[in-house]
Amino acid sequence: MSHRREFEIAFVGLKPGNHIFEYRIDDKFFVPYGEQDFINCTANIKLNLEKNAGFMLLKFDVDGKAEVNCDRCGNSLPMQLWDEFTLIVKLVEEPEKMNETEEDPDVFYISRGESHLHIADWIFEFVNLSFPLQKMCAESEMGGPKCNVEVLAQLKKMAEQALTESNTVWKGLDQFKHLD
Repeated sequence: MSHRREFEIAFVGLKPGNHIFEYRIDDKFFVPYGEQDFINCTANIKLNLEKNAGFMLLKFDVDGKAEVNCDRCGNSLPMQLWDEFTLIVKLVEEPEKMNETEEDPDVFYISRGESHLHIADWIFEFVNLSFPLQKMCAESEMGGPKCNVEVLAQLKKMAEQALTESNTVWKGLDQFKHLD
């Protein structure tokens, strides 16, 4: 990914302590990353960077909304984004080697000679991780005005059909139950 200047933090000039950065993310941000599973994203990212000697503690707060396709019926579903992520960035002599061997995904290494943090990829990752794995409306809302009732009816029909078919597949095995 190419580094975009608005997502670079010149940490060398920062004094030790906490520093707050805020970013407003929309669909244009995701263009370099290719097509996403959501549209109309508006996210606010608040980054608290705590600078210390030899390392930085980054706390990302993700807040916003986007539209996703429902995994059940396929209709557009508004989704609220909210999550928090913590990342430790350590300054070392051999960052490539350290990043290859590090097992903790919340620790990242950069060279002592670096002067900027490139956070666009982390923002991309954290926004995507803010979505639940299953994107569906609640059971109480199923069949409501946001749902595609035709798809739900077809799914119900297919489930019933699968039940009747599965019963006939195992029907002949009953005769082997009582063999000792």
